[in-house]
Amino acid sequence: MLVSFAALFLSVILLQLSTGGVAPLDAISGLTLDFTTAEIGFLGSAHFVGFFIGCWWAPRLMGSVGHSRAFAAFTATGAIGLLMHMMIVDPIAWAVMRVASGLCVAGCYTVIEAWLQAKVTNETRGRTMGAYRVADMGASLVAQLMISVLEPASYVSYNLLAIICCASLLPLTLTKGRQPETPAAPRLRPSLALKISPLAAAGVVVAALSSAGFRMVGPVYGQQMGLDIGQIAYFLAAFVLGGALAQVPAGWLADKFDRRHVMIALSAAAMLSSIVTVLLDTTSPSIIMWSAFFFGMTSFPIYSVAAAHANDFATSEQRVELSAALMFFFATGAIIAPVMSSLLIDRFGPQALFAMIAAAHFVLIVFSLARMLFRPAPADRTRYVWSPRTTFTIGNLTKSDRERDSRKT
Repeated sequence: MLVSFAALFLSVILLQLSTGGVAPLDAISGLTLDFTTAEIGFLGSAHFVGFFIGCWWAPRLMGSVGHSRAFAAFTATGAIGLLMHMMIVDPIAWAVMRVASGLCVAGCYTVIEAWLQAKVTNETRGRTMGAYRVADMGASLVAQLMISVLEPASYVSYNLLAIICCASLLPLTLTKGRQPETPAAPRLRPSLALKISPLAAAGVVVAALSSAGFRMVGPVYGQQMGLDIGQIAYFLAAFVLGGALAQVPAGWLADKFDRRHVMIALSAAAMLSSIVTVLLDTTSPSIIMWSAFFFGMTSFPIYSVAAAHANDFATSEQRVELSAALMFFFATGAIIAPVMSSLLIDRFGPQALFAMIAAAHFVLIVFSLARMLFRPAPADRTRYVWSPRTTFTIGNLTKSDRERDSRKT
């Protein structure tokens, strides 16, 4: 089992290095090739279109061809998209290639999470999920830094990412562990999230506007603020690092206090961080790095807090479908965010990115306060779980822990 988990985690690391590195590389390459800001934003939105399609399709493909073959198919799709970048230099063609990379991410993560779900027990679930998050976030952090050594608009750079993507095939497909049974694909019912917790649905949309807008268009902001490529890499990595470090204190607060109060506090802090970034209008690299770090700390945990709040009102039978519904709203916000933020930057300048994010958090605060007038906090609550924003099936990995905590309360 340990060898099998190590193989899965190594596949996660390699996959994240490849697909996590293509977003900032595409943005920097687009700037080098004189793509417009709107076209670069469109590339980010195309990624999440592919992500949404992959989340829905992957469980069904696994049921038809099995885990390993599905993983190979999705990996090949992502590698083809990467290799074609410098063969066809056109923003529309690149958008199609980014749909392929989004499809690869969602499909491969669905296979990995289904494999983990089949192998973990309630005794090993906590440690397994902890290792999974460390592998995913650690590789994501390194992926942002990779653009400092990858030449923009270079076939060699995209070829290197494609090689890493293909390498993610080896650990999973060569493992001697028996392929698990395919779990049932969760029904996609967005109305379930709205019925159980409209506030949670709004929270994950705002979380998507924050993270997708920043990560997909952040390189454009950094370039217009005078950062070089190496500094842009650290700028993006600071956001990821801040978000990762904030999960433990955010989880402690979310378990100790009303989750809505925690969400309001995080959203207010994210809004304040965004406003300060807009008002400073500085070109100092160190200040820009620290602003990204604090922005990550305040905005990144909102998704998990919102998901925990929704699970407080859900039955054990609803939680897997609820996870899928929340991911649907996240994907919707992530598709909108890059295009919207890039259009605003084109019209009003780089500070418009954080102005848009501040406005979104202001709306979330107002909506949270309004919901508190109509609904009291639940008497029994599940334990806070750091929910990765990976696939529609992630609820399978956290369901057992939540059920156990519900029985305790």
